[in-house]
Amino acid sequence: MTSCPCTPTSSFDKCCGPFIVDGLVAPTPETVVRSRYSAFVMRSLDYIDQTHAPEICDDFNRAEAERIAEDVDWHGLEIVGTTSRGDGVEVEYIVRIRQSNRIVAKSSVSRFRQEDGRWLLVSSRAGQKVAAQRFLTAGRNDPCTCNSGKKFKKCCGIAS
Repeated sequence: MTSCPCTPTSSFDKCCGPFIVDGLVAPTPETVVRSRYSAFVMRSLDYIDQTHAPEICDDFNRAEAERIAEDVDWHGLEIVGTTSRGDGVEVEYIVRIRQSNRIVAKSSVSRFRQEDGRWLLVSSRAGQKVAAQRFLTAGRNDPCTCNSGKKFKKCCGIAS
């Protein structure tokens, strides 16, 4: 079983794989956030491009997205919540990445709308500042911050 980047306790084939690989339509905006995160981790940038609303497609910088996907050491996704707003839905989430041998958390809020049965990204902005001490470090015997179920020292802490 290959674990899914968005939820390491789930298999990729049953979680994000059907959307990224098989082209199935994600049923909710939260599912789109999860599958987009997994697509970045797996460098499946065609899926990222396909989940943009038409008005922002031209803003997608594939070269920059490839650089980010390659350079970032991904360490987990946490969905904070969803809120209906007019004709769309906003999803707030936190992505954990490694920067300078530390795990840092970045909060974002993405807005989606449904078009022809598909949820598409309309906009994204930085969310509220995440308390640094919440994710930056873990002790050697603490569970890993990426929610893999492994000890930090045997997972993300190996490169520290």
